[in-house]
Amino acid sequence: MRISTEPFGEAAWLLRDPRLRARIAGVLVLVLLTSLTEGIGLVLLVPLLASISGGGIPPLLGSALAGLHLPIQLGPLLLVFVGVVLLRAIIQYSRVINGDKLSYAVADGLRIETLQLLLGADWRMLSAMRQSDNVNLLLTNPDRIRFAFDQIITGVAIMATLAATGLAAFALSPRVALVVMAAGVLVLIAYAGQRRRAVALGEALGAAYEQLFALVGENLGALRLIKSLHGEARVEDELRRTIRQQRSAELSFTRSAQIGQATLQVLSSVALALAVWIAVVQFGLAATVLLPLVALFARAMPLLSALQQCWQNWLHGVPALRETLALKERLLAAQEHASLASTPAPRLDHAIELEGVRFSHEGSDRPALSDVSLTLPARSFTALVGPSGAGKSTLADIVGGLISPDAGTVTVDGASIVGPMRRSWRESVAYVQQEPLLFHATIAENLRWAKSDADAATMQAALESASAQFVMGFEHGLETVVGDRGGRLSGGERQRIALARALLRNPALLILDEPTSSLDSASEAAICTAIEQLKGRITILLIAHRGSLTALADQIVTLDCGCIVDGLDTTSDN
Repeated sequence: MRISTEPFGEAAWLLRDPRLRARIAGVLVLVLLTSLTEGIGLVLLVPLLASISGGGIPPLLGSALAGLHLPIQLGPLLLVFVGVVLLRAIIQYSRVINGDKLSYAVADGLRIETLQLLLGADWRMLSAMRQSDNVNLLLTNPDRIRFAFDQIITGVAIMATLAATGLAAFALSPRVALVVMAAGVLVLIAYAGQRRRAVALGEALGAAYEQLFALVGENLGALRLIKSLHGEARVEDELRRTIRQQRSAELSFTRSAQIGQATLQVLSSVALALAVWIAVVQFGLAATVLLPLVALFARAMPLLSALQQCWQNWLHGVPALRETLALKERLLAAQEHASLASTPAPRLDHAIELEGVRFSHEGSDRPALSDVSLTLPARSFTALVGPSGAGKSTLADIVGGLISPDAGTVTVDGASIVGPMRRSWRESVAYVQQEPLLFHATIAENLRWAKSDADAATMQAALESASAQFVMGFEHGLETVVGDRGGRLSGGERQRIALARALLRNPALLILDEPTSSLDSASEAAICTAIEQLKGRITILLIAHRGSLTALADQIVTLDCGCIVDGLDTTSDN
């Protein structure tokens, strides 16, 4: 998908959705009707003045009124004028409400679609992304895009009103109307440089928002470290500096817009004065025609200024739309196969086998894994050990189906774990990471992420299997709220609840990423007891350096620099 650089080309993607096309068409019809009724109301001023002063009216307008059988009398003309104004008010109300609904649909649809693409993207890409940037694109950019899209709707309405005003003026005096129209076009052309500056200022604002989200996200995730290092003042200074940059970008745009508006108003008043002078001195127009013309041009002056502002506001929002569309392109290219329902998960009755597996992270100068071949027998316990950066987590991600190797094969009971099969295989895998992630919800709600229909008895059984019976001793039991990231619980409690959640999934493969590395001895012993009870029931893959859990393993595989340097079958010692 090529992103256009034309002023309104970035909005063309909206027309792909038939529902949005229909809503856009409806809003445009209302825009045209609003402008038409306004033009009719302004033109009616001519016969109204003629009925009061007894003057004449232009022949074209007289023919139109005769065709409508509308007498040039004050009473009927006033009734028609009030009716036209009432009709315009009703249409204008409908136009505004439907325009807002349309812009909300655009922003919300874009936000949901981007989230869907993020959720469906390959883990290799997601793990390399800075998530604060994604938060910015999901929360801030759609609102900026909605505002920019509002400017398109408003701009179209203004152009339609200007067209109706121009037609009305043309009906009164074609020569004067052409002079004023030409002047208006020249004024808009003269503002091309300011519109280009609006794009640059929009890019600067996008960069400022990105930096703000990154700063806030990183610091909120590191509050314990910040407080322990007495870094509060440093964080506050960084936030103040980032906010100043953001406000500077916003104020630069406001200054540019206000200077442009002031200049445009002056130029418009000059054009109006010139038009009046030409109408009186050169063309000798009667007052009954001149006064409505002046009213039309006075109405057009702020409309021309508003059109320039809408155009500038739209261009200011274009960078946000470009960023979002660029992310969508990247995510579309990294989408996993989604045909999960039609691809049954492979059974694990015999073994998981890796043959010649190679993998490199993007931008890395050496492979994370190089020619790794390994067999994990069904219902066995394998420990991956080695120094940091040896490739243990990467190998576990490949075994668990999160990522695909660059070369080599991964099979489960002979079924190749590629494409839709890899996504299906993850249904049979549970993962317990080093830092357990719990949501700010109840324990029951956290457990039901693994099994949405789990009842209390099923959850209690999973807690017992994970040596987490302590939950039932809480005052509210399963309905205990754990706090942000489980902050109301100890590290050992969080880890055992995370293990219970994994077991509730009834997995064929359980991956443990150093689950006891930061626990006290009592919590580590409880985890070891739970894992020992699982031996022989499910296949377990442990990532560790060394520790109590590795002593339970049936085989210990040592990795270094992405290669297997040792494989020890501990069952031969028994």
